[in-house]
Amino acid sequence: MRELVIDLGAIVHNYQSMKSRFGTKVLAVVKADAYGHGMVEVARALEAAGADALATADVQEALLLRTAGIKTDILAWLHDPQDDFVEAVARDVSLGIANLEQLGRAQRAAEISGQTAKLHLKIDTGLGRNGSTAAEWSHLLDAAALAEATGAVKVVGIFSHLSGTSEAEDLKQIERFDGAISQAVAAGIRAELIHLTASDGSLAYPQAHYNMVRVGIALYGLDPFSAHRASEYGLTPAMTAKAQVSQVKRVPAGQGVSYGYLHTTDAETTLALVPVGYAEGLPRNATGKASVTINGKNYKILSRVAMDQFVLDVGNDDVKVGDEVLLFGDPAAGAPSVDDLADACDTINYEIVTRMGGRFKRVYLGAGE
Repeated sequence: MRELVIDLGAIVHNYQSMKSRFGTKVLAVVKADAYGHGMVEVARALEAAGADALATADVQEALLLRTAGIKTDILAWLHDPQDDFVEAVARDVSLGIANLEQLGRAQRAAEISGQTAKLHLKIDTGLGRNGSTAAEWSHLLDAAALAEATGAVKVVGIFSHLSGTSEAEDLKQIERFDGAISQAVAAGIRAELIHLTASDGSLAYPQAHYNMVRVGIALYGLDPFSAHRASEYGLTPAMTAKAQVSQVKRVPAGQGVSYGYLHTTDAETTLALVPVGYAEGLPRNATGKASVTINGKNYKILSRVAMDQFVLDVGNDDVKVGDEVLLFGDPAAGAPSVDDLADACDTINYEIVTRMGGRFKRVYLGAGE
């Protein structure tokens, strides 16, 4: 009745395309359940394709991948004070470290587990989120060098994140990042992996690729924030959201439709019920703005999106129970795009795909298909 069709082959293609374009190692971001695409399934497909490394936001996500049998290098960087660094170190999860407290926890975890903790030190170059401040950076570097000398930790990476505010601001951040790397070298830190840019920054600033880039939204074939378009780079959207019409009925003119009667029929017409609502991740504010496709024709969602369903006024068109309703998919295949839905809902494609779930059944197309 409701399906999210995930094309793993498209994700592998997108990864390989980005790796070929950038000519560096690629850190494939599978956080937030792989942006709604299914973290374990996506990680397995990428691992089979020889991905360099995977990234999750937090340790719990990383440990889920380890439990699922994923052996590829994994980096996790957003930490709760209660996160189990001991298990993370024991199961070879690299930790993003933003301050002295986190470094101390990682060092203690290494001592308890008897294994060296692999660390990526994060410097805040201007985004104002996670990462060491410039004032704290030298202290973090000195402490990390001392910890390395004991054999408890190994600094394998240094990273940051661009704000994407403007080219001028991004260039300032690149300059600050270069300075932070120089400080690390002066402190005796020789990190193998240096990474700053995500999907959009990697496309915009080839001078900032260093020896690794992070690919998130582009991995799933979708446009990043800027004017860069996924289709321009040969990327294929990997998620198709669809459902089936569950009921049709003829109603007279003047029939109010769904909560609040935001739509009232102006003639005898057919109403088609679609069993997808905000419980599945379709934003409530898609009401009156977003469109879906049935039998190649677009219909605006005129009635209120409810928890479980919405209603379409399809006029006198031959719409039947069981007909496929496309919410979004690959425009090259004739589907409406996730960007169309995001624009209608005044949000971004990242949010749309990540929130899709609820009672949707995920169906996977194999990476070899």
